[in-house]
Amino acid sequence: MLKHSLLALLLAAATFMSHAEQADEKTAYIVDNLYTFMHSGSSKNYRIIGSVDAGTKLTLTSSEENGFFKVIDDKEREGWVEAKFISQTAGIHQQYRTLSSEMTSMQEQLRQAQIELPQLQEQNQTLTDQNNVLSEQIIKLKSTLEAERTQKQQAGAKEKRQLLTYGGAIAFIGLFLGIILTIVLSRRKRYDGWA
Repeated sequence: MLKHSLLALLLAAATFMSHAEQADEKTAYIVDNLYTFMHSGSSKNYRIIGSVDAGTKLTLTSSEENGFFKVIDDKEREGWVEAKFISQTAGIHQQYRTLSSEMTSMQEQLRQAQIELPQLQEQNQTLTDQNNVLSEQIIKLKSTLEAERTQKQQAGAKEKRQLLTYGGAIAFIGLFLGIILTIVLSRRKRYDGWA
C-alpha cells in the first residue's frame, strides 16, 4: 500500500517536473530504455564521439539539422545526437532519480526534526514556566504600584487636611490675638486718657 502511494506520488511529481522543465527550451533528455551515439557532425556519417545513456540531461546548442541536434551532455562533451532520441521531458528514470534524492533529503529532514522535537518541547515548557513566573511578578508589581499610588493619594489628602487645619488654627489664633490686642490697646488708651 505504501509502495503504491509512493509510486503515485513519484509519478505526480514527475509529471509536475516534466511540465516545469518544458519551459526551458534548451534542456532536453535522451529517451528512456536506450542509449545512443554522439557524433562529431550532423549525420551518421560523422565519427562517433561516444555513447549517451538513457535519461541523460542535455543542453541543446543548435536547432535541428538533418535530423540531428547539437548538444552538450552531462560530461561536458559537445556533439550531435539524432532528434528522434531526444525528448523535451525528463524520462521516468531521471524523474525517479530526482524524486528518490528529494525523498531521501526529506526523510533526513524528518529524522532531524524528530530528534529536535523533544528539545523544542523542553524549551517550550521552560519558556512557558518562565512566562508564568514573569506574569506573576507583573501582577505583584502592579498591585504594589497600585497600593503605593493609593498610599500617596491618602498621604496627599492627609497633608492637605493638616495644612487646612494648621492654616485654620493660625487664622483663628491670629484673629483671637487681633481681638485681644485691640481690646488691650483700647483699654490702655482709656486709662491713659483718665490719668
